[in-house]
Amino acid sequence: MSQLFLSAFITLFVVIDPPGCAPIYAGLTKGADAVHRRAMAIRACLIAAAILLVFALFGEQLLGALHIDLDSFRIAGGLMLFWIAFEMVFEKRTQRREERAEKVAATPEVEDVSVFPMAIPMLAGPGAIAAIMLLMNEAQDLNGTLMVLGALASVLLITMAALIAAGPLMRLFGDKVEAAVTRVLGVLLAALAAQYVIDGLRGSFNLAPAIAA
Repeated sequence: MSQLFLSAFITLFVVIDPPGCAPIYAGLTKGADAVHRRAMAIRACLIAAAILLVFALFGEQLLGALHIDLDSFRIAGGLMLFWIAFEMVFEKRTQRREERAEKVAATPEVEDVSVFPMAIPMLAGPGAIAAIMLLMNEAQDLNGTLMVLGALASVLLITMAALIAAGPLMRLFGDKVEAAVTRVLGVLLAALAAQYVIDGLRGSFNLAPAIAA
């Protein structure tokens, strides 16, 4: 169970990417007072939690209604997560997030960024939705389900803390540390994504896992 929690925590932490979201949030909320920034951070994480919880609990039924095989979803989800990892390593994801943030900031009438772009798609984007559905499939019983949901809650609490402390954190660590952390997390996510693809191919073609010598 502890291994499942650790795997779920690492996967969700890398996909949701609190270190990468914090500087974007700091830029989006520049000029807002501390109370308003804190309220938007909490609201964004709560909305993202609700979205991911719906897909965690009912995602498998949705796949069944669409007649999508779970192994096919493993392969597709793994490829999607691998693309996110590729973008993290080469800083494409950060660049895209910054461009989206600039568009939002350039629109004067947009004051509350908690729903868009923070909750959707930065926190509860396609990668996070795919990850939580894949992880819930790994949970074989109630204890496993609670482990995955506990990991999700832990990551979102860390994300909330990172968003609330975004300004001071950016002054403390700077862009270089954030870029280094993002690259390391991207490599870890690439390995996890490759494992999802391998598991999906094994299930699709009824291949037995290799036995270590």
